[in-house]
Amino acid sequence: MKQSSICPRFEKAVALLSHRWTALIIYQLLSGPKRFCTIESSIAISGKVLSERLKELEHHGIVKRKVFPETPVRIEYSLTEKGLAFAPVLKEIEEWSQTWMSIEE
Repeated sequence: MKQSSICPRFEKAVALLSHRWTALIIYQLLSGPKRFCTIESSIAISGKVLSERLKELEHHGIVKRKVFPETPVRIEYSLTEKGLAFAPVLKEIEEWSQTWMSIEE
C-alpha cells in the first residue's frame, strides 16, 4: 500500500479545523472576546457541543478562557496568538466562498 505524501502536521491541522463547528467558532472569535451565550446564538450550536469544542480548542492552545470574579460570574472566550494565526486562512475561505459558493448548495 502506498504511503500518503501529505505532511502529518498538515493532516492534523486540517482534521482540527474541519471538526464540526470548530472553524465557525474560531471565525466568531476573530472579532474579539465573546461570551458563551453570544457564540451559541450566533452560530446556532447547542450548548453541550459548544462547551465540548471550546474545551478542545482550549486544550490545543487556540482559545483562552477568562473568568471575571463578578456576581454572577462572567466568562469570556478569546483567541490566543495560535488561534489568531488562523485569521488569514479563514479570510481566504471566506473570500473563496463569496466567489464560488451559492446559498442554495
